[in-house]
Amino acid sequence: MRCVIGSTIGLQALVCVLAALALGGCNSEWTNRQERLQQANATPPSNYKADIVAFMRTYLNNPTGVRGAFASQPALREVDGLRRYTVCLRYAARKSDGQYAAPKESIVLFIDGRLDRMVDNARELCKDATYEPFPELEHLSR
Repeated sequence: MRCVIGSTIGLQALVCVLAALALGGCNSEWTNRQERLQQANATPPSNYKADIVAFMRTYLNNPTGVRGAFASQPALREVDGLRRYTVCLRYAARKSDGQYAAPKESIVLFIDGRLDRMVDNARELCKDATYEPFPELEHLSR
């Protein structure tokens, strides 16, 4: 549709103005949502290790006998275009047959100080992370 405004405001011009206002409102809502998400990510996780242990107990098929568990301190990283608190996690879990799977690198995402989700294959996101031993994860039980 071509917006043309002549000597008088016609139906096309009115439609163009209404479309511009509607699109402006959508952009405003998107901006407000982004700002709310950024504010929610400003709270660092206070009990991140306990949150991760509780999550992993349900996430892993066999939570017993995790080996080589390491975690980073919470840090702000950009994930999916948003800066949020994250913890990088490295571990090797037992498979259902009792053998160990290859070590995995994951990133745990937090929103408003609480665990939101975990994303596997986070090698690129965690390339600069400084890992520390995470013995609490190695002592998981069912």
